[in-house]
Amino acid sequence: MSIQNTLKALADPTRREILNMLKKGRLSAGEISDTFPISGAAISRHLSILKDADLIRDTRDGKFIYYDLNASVLEEIMLWIKDLKD
Repeated sequence: MSIQNTLKALADPTRREILNMLKKGRLSAGEISDTFPISGAAISRHLSILKDADLIRDTRDGKFIYYDLNASVLEEIMLWIKDLKD
């Protein structure tokens, strides 16, 4: 994990909203896309950036891809920030 990639991923409000949605449970790409007034390709790019930063995981179930929050990376970032604060 690269902190730089994680912070870059967290810098975008759309990606932060996707993470907020995923904290309630797994969602398909279509369910995520239906929430935003942007193209499916743009959502796909946001999901790719979140996945590259290891903030989310994807699993295939039939013809659908579902996304889950990877809370362990967020915990590592929170610990790093807390350490900076102390």
